[in-house]
Amino acid sequence: MTQLATQKNNSVRIIAGEYRSRKLGFPNVEGLRPTADRIRETLFNWLQDSIAGETCLDLFAGSGALGFEALSRGASQVDFIELNSSAVNSIRDNIDRLDAKHGNVYCCDALEWLDRCAQDSKQYGLVFLDPPFKGEALARVIVKLESANLLREGGLVYIEKDKQSIDADLPSNWIEAKSKNAGLVQFGLYNVLRSSE
Repeated sequence: MTQLATQKNNSVRIIAGEYRSRKLGFPNVEGLRPTADRIRETLFNWLQDSIAGETCLDLFAGSGALGFEALSRGASQVDFIELNSSAVNSIRDNIDRLDAKHGNVYCCDALEWLDRCAQDSKQYGLVFLDPPFKGEALARVIVKLESANLLREGGLVYIEKDKQSIDADLPSNWIEAKSKNAGLVQFGLYNVLRSSE
């Protein structure tokens, strides 16, 4: 990735809510592909009764489009986790520009961040998982997320992945609520159930 490539700026528009129609700038970073408008619209239609007041985690945040859409629609807090420093700076700039007081961004590897948070008592009701399509990040993060006990009972996990990629084995207590294909992308929403023991 060249210095010149990181200078180019792109934007994505927030679909609905408090920040409706506001544009989010993001750098041209290799592997960063914001969730398409149509997919975001479908996802947040699925979530319309679940988002207000929710505590959310946007792992592999990239442009932050999913987390900002959640904040726009009434999420009480969104933690953005992103490793690329240019993308992190862009998310910080957008938090400031929108005066999104309930957005926090952390420049960190997703797996390392989950390791650090495993001892915390904090739990999320909604997690966005949209890692790079290449590699095994999705499968590894699913295992870590489940073992770290960061998902509350009845919480929701959104997964976006390459339709052609090998399916990650989901924990047996992650029950599919909705799923759909859009071109080469497969996306779904999963309800996290906990045993009563």
